[in-house]
Amino acid sequence: MNISLLNSPKLGQHLAILRRLIFALILGCGFNSYAEDLLVSNTQELKLALTNAQDGDRVILGSGRYQGPVQIHQSITLTSLGDSIIDANGIGSAISVFAANVEISGLRIENWGNDHYERDAGILIEPASHNIKIHNNNLRGDGFGIRADELNNIQINDNVIVGNNSLYILDRGDGIHLLHVIGSVIAGNTISQVRDGVYLESSSKSKVYDNQLFDQQYGIHYMYTTDDEAFNNQSYQVDGGYALMNSKHIHLHRNQVWDAIDFGILLNMTEQALVEHNRVEGIVNRKEDQVQGQEGKGIFVYGARDNTIINNHFGHCDIGFYMAMGGEGNQVYENQFIDNFSQVKYVGDSLLEWSHAGRGNYWSGYLGWDHNLDGVGNTAYRPNDNIDKLFWLYPEANFLMDSPIVVVLRWVQRQFEVGEPSGIIDSFPLLTPNPAFNY
Repeated sequence: MNISLLNSPKLGQHLAILRRLIFALILGCGFNSYAEDLLVSNTQELKLALTNAQDGDRVILGSGRYQGPVQIHQSITLTSLGDSIIDANGIGSAISVFAANVEISGLRIENWGNDHYERDAGILIEPASHNIKIHNNNLRGDGFGIRADELNNIQINDNVIVGNNSLYILDRGDGIHLLHVIGSVIAGNTISQVRDGVYLESSSKSKVYDNQLFDQQYGIHYMYTTDDEAFNNQSYQVDGGYALMNSKHIHLHRNQVWDAIDFGILLNMTEQALVEHNRVEGIVNRKEDQVQGQEGKGIFVYGARDNTIINNHFGHCDIGFYMAMGGEGNQVYENQFIDNFSQVKYVGDSLLEWSHAGRGNYWSGYLGWDHNLDGVGNTAYRPNDNIDKLFWLYPEANFLMDSPIVVVLRWVQRQFEVGEPSGIIDSFPLLTPNPAFNY
């Protein structure tokens, strides 16, 4: 060997680079470069494996029933070879996670507790357990399906979560319940017979999409959240579809809701939301003895301001758009209101313009002309008037609604505006509905 090569300064540089590459390769293998697959076949083996597992290991359940509850304290994967059931025996949470970087998949989880104060859940993720993945599981029980508190980054995908519809709806747990969670992805789940399908509180940066949500109170329920997005979800057989409450910067788009009782979309004290391209159909309260305010509402805006509501479909509801308690400061245009029993209900004293840049909304009850063939009606549309307000304020007079005297009063009001004008006006009503909603 050439001795001068060994003494070359370049050799030292090359060795240093090699050492750095080897070190980076070791780090890339994870914390445990000797990760193992731990195969178990009974409850005792499962609990022993979870006790002795090292970070990076996979604990794999064979077919059969395993008695819970179980706990995970290492960064591992818990999965299954086949039909593996974890039965919590009706007490506490079936699986409790106390570590970050945990993955749970391919399991059937059953029969956990229903103590909401203790957060009983099929899968309970404890605070600071960041970077969790939960996918392709089947959960059935009374309490929360999946519950996570005070952590960052969780992915919940392609699970089936079923609650207990023999319980009163408010006594059930939520399908997915996240509290103080930053960065969640909830996609492709089917959730039924729970309280709320997806409940997010004091959280941010969530993305909820491609879920089916039915037989529950609300499909998706936001409380005190920011910077969230929900799209391509389907919500049906619910009290309400999508409830945005005391939240900011939510993008709600391309969702569907039908066969609901109370509302399709609710904006309650919510600000700067963008609600677009949603289809809301058949929100009807069929109770014979319902009181005023219990009508089915396509969208219900209550004290919410600075939101944009555009390109949505509201069809065949008791009320297409219900607004109350200071919900005036919103932009509403290019929506379509199709054959709602009442297109709009607004009792406030302001005159609100529902159009933008020369384009308003499509109203199935509008009768007007389009002289210049630009697709916009030549006369403004008023979905309700002061006579409507009288009936809303004094519902006991509803039997007079179709009487000749009311017809005369409406004609007089149209000819002579009495008092300051108020209500909704669309100065540029559209004459053609959006074909994108023909599905």
